[in-house]
Amino acid sequence: MKKYNINYLCLLPALPALTSCGVEATDAEKPLNVIFIYSDDHRYDFMGFTGRVPFLETPNFDRMAREGAHFRNSYVATALSSPSRATILTGLYSHQHTVVDNSAPMPEGLTTFPMYLQQSGYKTAFFGKWHIGHETDEPRPGFDHWESFRGQGVYYNPTLNINGERIKYENDEYITDLLTNNAIDWITQNKDAKQPFFVYLSHKAVHDEFAPARHHAGRYSTQSVPLPESFNTPRYGITSIPSIDRQTGRPASREDYYGESMHPDWVKAQRESWHGVDYAYHGRGSWQQNAIRYCETLLSLDESIGAILDFLHQHGLAESTLVIYTSDNGFAWGEHGLIDKRHFYEESARVPMLAYGPGLISPGTVIEQMVQNIDIAPTIMDIAGLQIPENMVGASFIPLLEGKETPWRERIFYEYYWEYDFPQTPTMFGVRTDRYKLIRYHGIWDVNEFYDLINDPHEMQNLIAVPEHQETIRQLTTDIYDWLESTNGMFIPLKRNVRPHRDHRNNGLF
Repeated sequence: MKKYNINYLCLLPALPALTSCGVEATDAEKPLNVIFIYSDDHRYDFMGFTGRVPFLETPNFDRMAREGAHFRNSYVATALSSPSRATILTGLYSHQHTVVDNSAPMPEGLTTFPMYLQQSGYKTAFFGKWHIGHETDEPRPGFDHWESFRGQGVYYNPTLNINGERIKYENDEYITDLLTNNAIDWITQNKDAKQPFFVYLSHKAVHDEFAPARHHAGRYSTQSVPLPESFNTPRYGITSIPSIDRQTGRPASREDYYGESMHPDWVKAQRESWHGVDYAYHGRGSWQQNAIRYCETLLSLDESIGAILDFLHQHGLAESTLVIYTSDNGFAWGEHGLIDKRHFYEESARVPMLAYGPGLISPGTVIEQMVQNIDIAPTIMDIAGLQIPENMVGASFIPLLEGKETPWRERIFYEYYWEYDFPQTPTMFGVRTDRYKLIRYHGIWDVNEFYDLINDPHEMQNLIAVPEHQETIRQLTTDIYDWLESTNGMFIPLKRNVRPHRDHRNNGLF
């Protein structure tokens, strides 16, 4: 893939400055097309080539990794749908764009990267799940073509708002297939234009309630998803209490003091909620049944990837198009006894990321550096030849894709804000380096967490009180506060919410 030299007259961070800007390019110099494929709740290792689920077959995810690039350490800055989606669009942290939960709308005045692309001459189109704030499906700025649905949508027979007109689909129309086909139809209509195109294909899959396509239902009914190492961490009952030396009144051994008793109480309590393995989704099926349906629902997502890649090759677009795939957050399937996301454990904050672009990316490229969803907007603007706005906090990872030596971050930061509707998970801030992870909780009386990820990749031994780690913990704590101060994050961005929460203990009665 050739990266063309484009003459852009003016592209500044403030969108009004774009009114006189445009692409000055001949057909031969047309900027690269971009297809951004986004999924929901797809964790980083549920792909065939990772080997995490031995029976899971994902030939097209595997193809992207084999023929393109696999980012082994890709993370979100907040493991929750709406905040993550707003971060993708703006290149900002959650506390900066203030979309801190799944109810908060996008504030007025924020500029998204599709707006920059559209104003610079790209044809832009959105297909699928928007899910930022209100339940509306109305077209958003930055897109010439719009197809979306309200809220979470449905897997079968959806209603799509297509450029302001709502169309109801019937006859078992499956949402993943429908969005993919509509996106390909739009590309077909625009592939020969002098303008480059940008497609944002945002799938509902693989969000609960898991519903595989008819031809995938039951595919893995005789299989079992392997339990994670930390399925029973933390433990309950007497095993959580350290043995006490009768002479000193202290824990009898180092292992007793630094063992299971050091895990947060909120994790133990959440195990018994609908976001835990013991009461998964209010008891709607077993943990194993839900995990199997998740895998089966994922299969259509893999087919969508394959349809896009095949189309590009069939129409001579592969060399002039960059395809990026990732998810809004990861998903816990039993780690620490939990289901869902929100927390800063690896399976929640770590997401799959693959990139495909023949000529730009050497086949089988593996990128070890830590990238985040704050990097998506800068990367797409960079590949389009546009100036990256100064307010975007991420960086373009195009040099990493090209195999160039480039300075890169040594740590990533994480934030999550307590939600009124889902009170099981507390507010938290975190930092991760190549080796260590620190998680600090806010507004709750509980233990913080510190892990050595090289020696404890499953985050089962909380080392927060180990004396030899205290200097590292102090430095990482300072890093968190420096990050928040430098990005105007030393406050809790409260949002109006008058609805009763849906905790199973009161069923919304008060």
